[in-house]
Amino acid sequence: MYTPASFRVEDRERLFAFMREHSFATVVSQGEDGAPFASHLPLTVRMDEKGKAALVGHMARANPQWRAFAPGRAVLVIFQGPHGYISPSWYVNEPSVPTWNYTAVHVYGVPVVQDSEEKVAEIVEDAVAEYEAGFENPWKLDLPVEFRRKLLAAIVGFEIPVTRIEGKFKLGQNRPPEDVTGASERLEASGSEAGRELARLMREAGGSDRSTSNQ
Repeated sequence: MYTPASFRVEDRERLFAFMREHSFATVVSQGEDGAPFASHLPLTVRMDEKGKAALVGHMARANPQWRAFAPGRAVLVIFQGPHGYISPSWYVNEPSVPTWNYTAVHVYGVPVVQDSEEKVAEIVEDAVAEYEAGFENPWKLDLPVEFRRKLLAAIVGFEIPVTRIEGKFKLGQNRPPEDVTGASERLEASGSEAGRELARLMREAGGSDRSTSNQ
């Protein structure tokens, strides 16, 4: 991912927190015909006792992507957060042009298929527990035995040990502070939840480095 210094995020804790918050990711691999293949999946971040990270998820057994997972063949996982159009009319300083502000994290690693019923059940139960944690009455994978067995047989689990991670938060760091303020105010006024979140991140990032190119 092209990442100018002003937009680069290298704080791993911040990046992992971002991935947990925006966990619906795109897994991109090379298909057997050589063409890219992508699946859109919720992934959880797992840390071992040594601090090594892995992305964990599952997909339908009918999805051909997992069959192309192989030793030495890395995949790209894309996490995307708030993003939005920025009008030059929101800036104080001229001349200016339109742009798009956004947040994204790219993760690379070689996936390992987890196909046993026990391992798949563990992956699904962990995901359910994480997403249900904020609910008053969390749902659990407590299902009739035969129904549960058929459910687990229809999916395949996988883990992707993280070998490389890139973070890019393009939030107006290449603009003067007054332009960041003007743009963030207009995003807040839009009434969009994504716009408000993007505005918050822009204010946190500030602005002053005018040397950075656009995208």
